[in-house]
Amino acid sequence: MMDALSVVCQLRDLASEPQNREAIVQDQGCLPGLVLFLDHQDPEVLFATLQTLRYLAELTPNITTMKNELGMMVSLENLIERDGLSVDITNLAKEVYNILREPANPAPRTPERQRRKKPQFFINSSNKKAKSVTLHIQGLDSTHQRSLCEDALLKVKGVISFTFQMASKRCTVRIRSDLPTENLATAIAATKVLSAQQVVKNETGEEVYIPLNPGGAEVPQNSALPDYLPEEEESPEREVDRAISRTAAKEDSSGSWLNAAASFLSKSFYW
Repeated sequence: MMDALSVVCQLRDLASEPQNREAIVQDQGCLPGLVLFLDHQDPEVLFATLQTLRYLAELTPNITTMKNELGMMVSLENLIERDGLSVDITNLAKEVYNILREPANPAPRTPERQRRKKPQFFINSSNKKAKSVTLHIQGLDSTHQRSLCEDALLKVKGVISFTFQMASKRCTVRIRSDLPTENLATAIAATKVLSAQQVVKNETGEEVYIPLNPGGAEVPQNSALPDYLPEEEESPEREVDRAISRTAAKEDSSGSWLNAAASFLSKSFYW
């Protein structure tokens, strides 16, 4: 059974091979997954994640994309300032942050048709039934408020998974594509002590907050656990039984291991 450490270590091993770095960064799901790993509590997961980012940043055209990934720079800043971490983790976080902060040559423009042919590794890039939303939650100041927010989100039908970045008062929520973002704001506002705004990037690449108006309509709720996506033909679960190897990333079967990782990520973001 995969866990966070095994997933990020395998991804790090793939990133250590130069021929894989462009595909990993261009995939729509890999970078968001690594950003979420930067908020993990396990030092081994943190260090492996930073190693992965350091490998990816060795390919100069990747730097701009990595820097502009939602939450990347904020998460690195929070990691640098976090107390209780080893010197190795702090120094590596600073190194990655400084590399991404410095101006880089723009990546060559790739025709849209060619970009669409790139391998899709993570479930949220291949499964159009899901999307990710980043929320800034006012009032998220303690573990008590976090528990209130968790309880509120768990009740919303269509929420698949979520993870918190307490230092920046953010929550990244993966939801079904047909779930209105306002439903999340309504559920969070129902706590009476929290309110949510959506975090997006504007045309210049800067992060901005978009107000979400909690609706008066009743939000559909789960009776028990979150409404996980059904296992359909496009689901990567069908690939789990295949052999896992690093060399698979170079062949047409490149999705076999990373698809299995996607299944883990999509169902295990309750860290």
